[in-house]
Order: sequence, then structure tokens, then C-alpha cells
Amino acid sequence: MLRRLYDWTLSLAVTPYALWALVVISFAESSFFPIPPDVLLIPLILAAPQRAFVIAGVCTVASVAGGAFGYLIGSQLFDAIGQPVLEFYGKMTEFESFKERFSEYGHWVVLTAGVTPFPYKVITITSGAAELPFGTFMLWSTIARGLRFFVVAALLWKFGAPIRAFIEQRLGILFTIFIVLLIGTFWLVRFL
Repeated sequence: MLRRLYDWTLSLAVTPYALWALVVISFAESSFFPIPPDVLLIPLILAAPQRAFVIAGVCTVASVAGGAFGYLIGSQLFDAIGQPVLEFYGKMTEFESFKERFSEYGHWVVLTAGVTPFPYKVITITSGAAELPFGTFMLWSTIARGLRFFVVAALLWKFGAPIRAFIEQRLGILFTIFIVLLIGTFWLVRFL
């Protein structure tokens, strides 16, 4: 089923309403949809590299708006919607300890999840349920999602189709390494 959903999402790239489909997928992925917008973002940028940064901007805005909806699910509709979504991704058992750490490290969690392959919707819902300040959530979501989509856009704009396989196979691990280095640098500066 997931493969068919992935193929369907990818097929939207060749339709005349592909940019609108990217908006819908980006919004939905941040709160409940299982397929990341990169599946649509990459072919759209490859088809129109001169619009790479506009496409990344549209994807970022839609994703952050979807993140706000995920936050709403967590803060207002957790029992009805948030809990089943977290259960689907197998994250409900970790939720209580995760919620406790959010008060101290929530902004780092949002940043990390926003750029890595970790399901972002889990973080958006948890941010609302854990009552992470909404302004903090939105700021770090914008930074994280913008970083993720604009790096992909820049790589595709600069290197074109040959970088596609690299992005699809290794970008998650590269972003994870980047975040670890970023957090390590902030931690080191804090204690010097």
C-alpha cells in the first residue's frame, strides 16, 4: 500500500497542477501523510531548475503551515487524532518520556526532526501535546524545513539530475550528521 501511495505521489509531478499538489503533500506530510514532499519536490525542480528556489519556498511555507496544523492536532485533538497517528508510527510508547524532554530541548528536537528523515508529523503533534510554545515551534520549524528544502533545491539547481540519486539515498544521513555537528558546536560554545 505504501509503495502505491509513493508511486501515486510521484505521478503528480507530471500533471499541470504539480505545484498545487506539492502544496497539499507538503502540508499533509507535516501532520498526517506518510510520504515526504521530497518525492514531488525533486522531479519538479529537475523539470524547472530556474524555479528551484521558488518551488522550495512554496514547499517550505506549506510544510510549516502543515506543521501548525499538526501542532493543533497535538494541543487540541490529541485523543481523537494525535494518539492514533503516533500509534501508527509506533511512537506512542515513547511519548511520555519524549514529552518530558520537550520542555528543555523542544527547539532542538524540532530542528533535528525538521531536516532529518524522522517523521516530522510526530514532532508537530508532540510539540502541541507537550505545550512547546507555539512561537518557538514555528520559528524552529521554519528554519528546519527551509534548510531541508532549500538545500535540496540548491543541490539540484547546481548539479541537476546526477545528484538526484545521491539526494534520495543519502540526504537523510547527511542532514543527521549536520545536526549532530551543529548541536555539538552550540554545546561546546556554551561551555567555553
